[in-house]
Amino acid sequence: MPDIFQHAVDGFAVYRNPARKLNPVWRELGQTRAGFNKGSQFVYSQHCKSLRGLGVADDKIAAIAHWPVATCFDEKERALLAYTDCLTLQNGRVPDEIFTVLKSFLSDFEIVEFTYITMLYDMHAVMTRALRLEFDDVDERVVEVAAPKDFKGADFLDTRR
Repeated sequence: MPDIFQHAVDGFAVYRNPARKLNPVWRELGQTRAGFNKGSQFVYSQHCKSLRGLGVADDKIAAIAHWPVATCFDEKERALLAYTDCLTLQNGRVPDEIFTVLKSFLSDFEIVEFTYITMLYDMHAVMTRALRLEFDDVDERVVEVAAPKDFKGADFLDTRR
C-alpha cells in the first residue's frame, strides 16, 4: 500500500503547487464545507484552521455550517458554497444557474481546480470517517433510542384500535 499513500500525499501537493490559479480562501471554503457536509470532524477542523491562517474571521468560519442564511458571504463565496453543496450533497448535480454565476468570476481552469480539490477533500472526509482516523474515530451518533419500559410494539397505522 505504499503506492496508495504516496498517491494521497501527491494529491496534497496538487493544490499547493504555485501553478494554481484559484484564490486560496475560495479553495479552503470548498474544502471546509466538504468536510462539514460529509460529517468529518477531521477535515472540517483542519480546514477551519487553514481559513483562519489565511486571515478569515472566526464568525465567517463558523457561518460555513449555515451559509444559506448567513449574511457574511459575498456573491462569489455564496456561489462557491452552493457549488460545493451540489458536488458533495447532490453528487455533482449542478443547476445551470450556479454555473452561470461561477463563470462570471472564475475561468474554466479555476472551476476545474475548485471541483477537483473539493472532491479530493470529499473523498478524504469519507475515508477518515470510514477508517475512523484522527478526530473521526467516534461511535455512530444516530442509534435507536430505547423504548419506555411499558412500551408494546404496535402497527401505528392500524386503525382497528
